[in-house]
Amino acid sequence: MSRKILILPGDHIGPEIMTEAVKVLDLVNERFKLDLSLDHALLGGAAIDACGVPLPEETLTKARASDAILLGAVGGPEWDKLERHLRPERGLLGLRSELQLFGNLRPALLYPQLAEASSLKAELVAGLDILIVRELTGGIYFGEPRGIRTLDNGERQGYNTYVYSESEIRRIGHLAFSLARQRDKRVCSVDKSNVLEVTVLWREVMEEVARDYPDVELTHMYVDNAAMQLVRAPKQFDVLVTGNMFGDILSDAAAMLTGSIGMLPSASLDQQGRGMYEPCHGSAPDIAGKGIANPLATILSVAMMLRYTLNEVPAAEAIEQAVSAVLDQGLRTADIHSGDYQRVSTSEMGEAVIRALQA
Repeated sequence: MSRKILILPGDHIGPEIMTEAVKVLDLVNERFKLDLSLDHALLGGAAIDACGVPLPEETLTKARASDAILLGAVGGPEWDKLERHLRPERGLLGLRSELQLFGNLRPALLYPQLAEASSLKAELVAGLDILIVRELTGGIYFGEPRGIRTLDNGERQGYNTYVYSESEIRRIGHLAFSLARQRDKRVCSVDKSNVLEVTVLWREVMEEVARDYPDVELTHMYVDNAAMQLVRAPKQFDVLVTGNMFGDILSDAAAMLTGSIGMLPSASLDQQGRGMYEPCHGSAPDIAGKGIANPLATILSVAMMLRYTLNEVPAAEAIEQAVSAVLDQGLRTADIHSGDYQRVSTSEMGEAVIRALQA
């Protein structure tokens, strides 16, 4: 039976990078006889312009019927003045929530060819391979009550609720430990249990989950120290597991260790392993239409989709090797370009990956 892949190009550079990723997906689909069927839909600003809402019912219906989703990027300043529930990002958050995509995987993998592009010294990041597992559907981003209220004295006050249930913590814990078993068998759980009761529970539940994985080492670290250690000695980490807000911040910090956020894919998974795959970067409206966006993070998101949801590891490895081969050739988009390397456009980088796959 054909497996369904939903393509959501999104906004600004989204369609540009998605064009190159779909070319790669079409090629491996044919070469490895994957029997994938692709469909397309609107999300974010493109959906607002066409349908008036950031997550149309048609998109949600197609998403529910898909085995995996490939997303470009959403958002842009032209929609910033809309009411909050109508902004492009609400479409993305709504899709994650409706599909129960609770586990976000953010690899921070440094290709050796890009060691000079990292913000840290090459010796600190050479061989870097971290996986950040972020809880994605709970925590302070979704907690209730929330809002802005006016106090009796007339002063306005903003408030949010940081809340996690035991089952939510246990679920993300099992995901992190199971992934660590496929790597170096080390999990560092990041919390702030010295001041936040919700993360006291987080730490307790992680300790309980660890008993099911006696072959995996569990350590704990406060989030402020974790941020410091990421820029001091990042190679000490294998798998980092943390809540929604801390994961959001730490994964973006880790992204810069690799030279460019334009190189990093991500996955958001449900409990059955179905997922949505997208680059870590945003829609970059300042460079949209210029043909200079880096498509490699989206292409590598295709590889993650093949690996984690579709269990097509040889196809995933072929894409990853093709990306490495292109970097070996000295080809660089603007975000990773320096020195005497050859600067190429979005489409030229995509075509180079295609040639490497065909070689």
